[in-house]
Amino acid sequence: MDRNETKLKYEQIHEPTNERVQGTECIAEQVCEQDQAAEPTNEEMQATEREAERVARPVQEREPGRTVMLQGTSSDVGKSLLATALCRIFVEDGWKVAPFKSQNMSLNSFVTPDGKEIGRAQGMQADACRIAATTDMNPILLKPTQDMVSQVVVHGKPYKDLDARTYRESYLSEAEGIVRESLARLRRDYELVVIEGAGSPAEVNLKDRDIVNMRLAGWADAPVLLVADIDRGGVFASIVGTLEILTPEERDRVKGFIINKFRGDVTLLKPGLDWLEQKTGKPVLGVIPFLPGLELEDEDSASLESKRKQQRPKEARALDIAVIRLPRIANFTDIDPLYEEEDVRIRFVTSADDMGWPDAVILPGSQNTMEDLAYLRSCGLDQAIARYIGEGGRVAGLCGGYQMLGKKLIDSESDESNRSESSGLGLLPTETLFVPDNKTERIAGYADGWEEGRAIPIKGYEIHMGLTRFLSPGEHPFRVRNEREGERQDDFHPEGAMTSDGRIWGSNLHGVLHNDEFRRAWLNRIRQDKGWPAREGTLLFGRRREAAFEKLAFHVREHLAIREIYEMIDATKTGTERIN
Repeated sequence: MDRNETKLKYEQIHEPTNERVQGTECIAEQVCEQDQAAEPTNEEMQATEREAERVARPVQEREPGRTVMLQGTSSDVGKSLLATALCRIFVEDGWKVAPFKSQNMSLNSFVTPDGKEIGRAQGMQADACRIAATTDMNPILLKPTQDMVSQVVVHGKPYKDLDARTYRESYLSEAEGIVRESLARLRRDYELVVIEGAGSPAEVNLKDRDIVNMRLAGWADAPVLLVADIDRGGVFASIVGTLEILTPEERDRVKGFIINKFRGDVTLLKPGLDWLEQKTGKPVLGVIPFLPGLELEDEDSASLESKRKQQRPKEARALDIAVIRLPRIANFTDIDPLYEEEDVRIRFVTSADDMGWPDAVILPGSQNTMEDLAYLRSCGLDQAIARYIGEGGRVAGLCGGYQMLGKKLIDSESDESNRSESSGLGLLPTETLFVPDNKTERIAGYADGWEEGRAIPIKGYEIHMGLTRFLSPGEHPFRVRNEREGERQDDFHPEGAMTSDGRIWGSNLHGVLHNDEFRRAWLNRIRQDKGWPAREGTLLFGRRREAAFEKLAFHVREHLAIREIYEMIDATKTGTERIN
């Protein structure tokens, strides 16, 4: 294929995404130069040739895509963000890339375009790859509902609730087949699959039935990059200790180390790096400095406290928004856009004594609404919220939080907990019945009445097992429809409930605060309560998210030995010629 033919093929394949970032500021001159280039690069041309040749071959004759895997010395070392960075780096270098995590335990999930549920991190990584997320990218999702019990979600749909022992003894063999089939499909359809492990590969009590770390690396024939978090201390012991526990074959699969979340002068770390390489015979592929204010979603609720501490520097006066820190908080990324507002401070509340007198309260989503409602009562937060409302406070409920704001919650089949019925907080005229079937949909619609003379377009998604009905006529914050429904105005139906003054509202929609115009309208009402002027500017959260992908990729590329990683995955030189 000559250059003109390749260029034509490139334009056919890449026409929708010729310009990687539209309307956002480039984070560095290098990125800006790439985005403004009129001609495809040599790397992109070579990648197009590879893809055209691959697609031309019958499916059964195609070579499986290459793989690379990130494993960690423990949980929360930064595997998800580093996998996201590698996804974007490889895409920038012209590869057709997909993410993969065989089994994910998370209460922060993502809805695919076809209405299925996967881990939030894999949804974000798919966005970094500029592809639509599918359930093959995370075929098994575990969502804790009670102590030692999780809802098992298989290919985006709830299977059943299982305790840890039953899952391990009765289901893991079936899960292995599901995982291997998903991985095979991704390797068939993509040139490179970036695999994320879970926890640590050195959990000796779990290794015999492992489907997330070293056994998975073997099935994928993936080189493993071991990630360690220096910020928590003991980084050298964690790396050497992990290698010591692995078998010789597993140690051979580990090709190098990434030390993450570094703060300070890296030259002071060099003696330790030299010792580590001499001790293990394996290279340190990079020391990644801590990168604050990245504006990308977290997957683990353990990160909520660190995120609170990393809030942007705020203006002298700021709205005080209290988020109730439920024990089983789910889809906590619903509040992420609020962190980026210059005059908003977020704080988490765990008791009535902590609540104080905020400008607004958010009741977030929950994986077990009945149990978290019982928690509110046990610590006096139900009464604190009632007193706050009685004095004119503002409350927003999101999904499970919305259900708690109603009159009654019914779980006659014990789908959520051992409680068959609970009284809600009684702040909205609704009743919720929990059913076995999980509703997962992408939703579009509008918010009416929040700004004078106009309806505000919104998008979001639903993930819940509760059917909420209205007990009396009333106000609704939104009118929505399934994104797959028709275009007629009649398709819109009421969503959520709201008091007539708009001070209390709730909705089953996740992601509603990611809608810039609606978020601005809601915050402006709170500002007006305080006698502050309304803000007219709109924070372009979606554009800032794309810029965050570019910022993350640039940062990691700058501090990671990408050339060596390409060699480890046995890639061609495509993508390495850009590296000095």
